[in-house]
Amino acid sequence: MMKKSIFTAYLTIAVTLGGGLFLTAAQTSFAMDPDGCLTCHQYPGMVTSENTRDIKILHIDEARYLSSAHGRLACTQCHAAVQKVPHTGETSVACTTQCHQSDAEQRKVRNTPLRHFHRKEQSAIARLDDASSCRVCHPLYPHSRNNMVRALLNLHTGFLVCSVCHLKKENFPNCYYDWNASENAEYIGEPFGTFYNPKLKRAHKSKHFLSRIAVFTDAQGKKRSLINTWDTAEAAAFSLNQKNLSDGAQKNRLAFFHRDINRKEISVACNECHSEKSILDFKKLGFDEITHNNLVNLNIKGLVTHYKTFYFPKLFE
Repeated sequence: MMKKSIFTAYLTIAVTLGGGLFLTAAQTSFAMDPDGCLTCHQYPGMVTSENTRDIKILHIDEARYLSSAHGRLACTQCHAAVQKVPHTGETSVACTTQCHQSDAEQRKVRNTPLRHFHRKEQSAIARLDDASSCRVCHPLYPHSRNNMVRALLNLHTGFLVCSVCHLKKENFPNCYYDWNASENAEYIGEPFGTFYNPKLKRAHKSKHFLSRIAVFTDAQGKKRSLINTWDTAEAAAFSLNQKNLSDGAQKNRLAFFHRDINRKEISVACNECHSEKSILDFKKLGFDEITHNNLVNLNIKGLVTHYKTFYFPKLFE
């Protein structure tokens, strides 16, 4: 059910065009985008996953799209079936409705594998050396159930470790947030994120390394990571033997592995970081003033917290 007018919501969403998310969002809007598609699709690491093996990359590099043969077209001129959010499965492309109308062009379109379009523009992580117990069972892009928000949640994989959102912080009252050590990574498309801690003013893109924000605590005066690696070996053994356990035994073991883990409502998860009362001190983490403001005031969260279905208004027709 809608909680505010479509027009107001659309203007709220439109404000985020050209805005920033973490270290890689575009600061300038280049392409024709009257429907606000790049409000979401501008972010690298935006991925959907139907299972643990196959991912679909949804990131669009705005500058590369503009320089392509289709850069003068609005997204919905080709993706005509997309009328709302979520638009899972609405992947058909109308190549011959407004363009490619001659017989020769229609034959060419029919013989062109459209799955190759946007491939050079898209960015995601192909592999990340994550030794946490989470990754024993959960894929790199774990959010798959809620088709309204799964791609937006999955893009956080490249910027945060799981425990930033899912840790039961009441179990660790003195926890704080800082940059994790660099992890080996391989990318599909252009790399994104950072290798070095931005506070050292040496942040740069790397094709082989990634550093993410993580949760820490002080243990006897020493900085201790709360990424759960102490259960990794036990979780691996459970995963191998799980099918031989009774339902009750499986439930008990899963409760043990998730003893410090929370599942959160989307509205809670969004507002915990993207608000003036954010648990993350973005300035202290090394982000500049513009990025800090973009992260705190990320208006896109209104789309996913206020609506189950959002229909694009045709304001520019």
